[in-house]
Amino acid sequence: MKAILIARVSTEEQKEAGNSLPAQVARLEKYCQVKDFPIIKSFSFDESGYKNQREAFDAILDFVLEQKEKVAVCCDKVDRLSRNIFDKRVSTLYEKALQDQLELHFVSDGQVINSRISAVEKFQFGISLGLAKYYSDAISDNVKRAIEQKLRKGEWIAKAPYGYKNILVGDKKDICVDEYAKHIVHKAFELYATGAFSFELLCKKMKDDHNIVWSVSYIDKVFKNHFYYGVMVVNGQQYPHKYLPIISQALFEKVQLMKKSLNKKQSRYAGKPYQYRGLLRCDDCGFAITPEKHKGHVYYHCTELKGKHGAKWLREEAITEQLGAIFKSLQMPEDVLKQLSETLTEVHENKAAFQAKQFDALTREQKEVTKMMDNLYLDKLKGRITESAYDRFYQKFRDQTTDISIRLEQLQEAEDNYYITVKYLLELTTRAYDLFMGSEVEEKRQLIKLVLSNLRLKGENIVYDAHQPFDLILKSTDQQLWRP
Repeated sequence: MKAILIARVSTEEQKEAGNSLPAQVARLEKYCQVKDFPIIKSFSFDESGYKNQREAFDAILDFVLEQKEKVAVCCDKVDRLSRNIFDKRVSTLYEKALQDQLELHFVSDGQVINSRISAVEKFQFGISLGLAKYYSDAISDNVKRAIEQKLRKGEWIAKAPYGYKNILVGDKKDICVDEYAKHIVHKAFELYATGAFSFELLCKKMKDDHNIVWSVSYIDKVFKNHFYYGVMVVNGQQYPHKYLPIISQALFEKVQLMKKSLNKKQSRYAGKPYQYRGLLRCDDCGFAITPEKHKGHVYYHCTELKGKHGAKWLREEAITEQLGAIFKSLQMPEDVLKQLSETLTEVHENKAAFQAKQFDALTREQKEVTKMMDNLYLDKLKGRITESAYDRFYQKFRDQTTDISIRLEQLQEAEDNYYITVKYLLELTTRAYDLFMGSEVEEKRQLIKLVLSNLRLKGENIVYDAHQPFDLILKSTDQQLWRP
């Protein structure tokens, strides 16, 4: 009788280590030599014997069933054939063996399945399959419990998302913030939250500013990831994680609302690169103003879906001219700018002293908590505290350090935002018109959203509301209400 050898391992690590496949094959070859079985073919492969989908084993089964004469199918153990008692492939081979069409030889188990086996041997084979499945089920349960424990402790179980990186601390794996990538993630959320950027424009800006190639689907994946504000989502369940968040939950929710509003059914012109698409509504009926191109010019108009109300068509150049006039009105008198700068300098000096005091207090608190964590670890090593108590106190201290780190970052962010806000305010009041007229489409749209809101087309005129503090500046410019 000729033989077909089957050697299998379950993991890539076993395959690479070489301590299982070669050993199995050597034992099987020696067994066939003793039994005087000529070997037709030897199969060595890496595949789980627990799952239902087994492409490699299906190919072997087809080869076995194609044989015209009776063969001996040789495996090292029963669990090398399968770890699933409900595997129909095993049932097929077992039935073929009972029908004397082939034999199953399990070398290390000392079992041979053929048409002559007794009831006890059949029972033994069933027990072997059951034990193989029990072994896999037990490992699966242990892995699930370990993963659940890690999630409860706030530890991520997969590759770190963009903005973070996987690191090794001693012999343990951990995750930390990628200082360069986190700013890109934060910037992407901030830009999209303004409503001035579509996914396509954001992809282009990432490429232009950071030489990073992001696809639309990748940006969508980033914006859906709760991890960035401190929450892991696994199988639909949320767990707070222990790593530093990159954005606030408020910014995350703002982006979700913006996505939802922009994902509404678009008009047939929605994909065209019109400067003011989506920014204007009709003052009469509230419908979005539609852009259309005729004879080389872009016109904006109301579709009058609620009924005719004498809507006008306005060229894009006319809208640009009106908006430009609004930005021109933002300019402050020189003496007011000078007084504002002096006041801001005085305010900053007081603020800087307060922030320095806050920074010192937070730094001291951070050092104290770190020292307590070190002492806790020593107590664990010396057996003065149980494992469960250590985990509980460690998580408490880790939460404290995370909170302190967030507050320190917010303190620095407030400092940065102070300068950014002042810089933008002063620059807008002196160069608002030039900035608007000289900007690219996406920057122009962002500038509009920064300063203005609720833009409407009333007849041939643009009417609007203004965000703070620009509303006060525009009002003061119109009425010359600057205080001495």
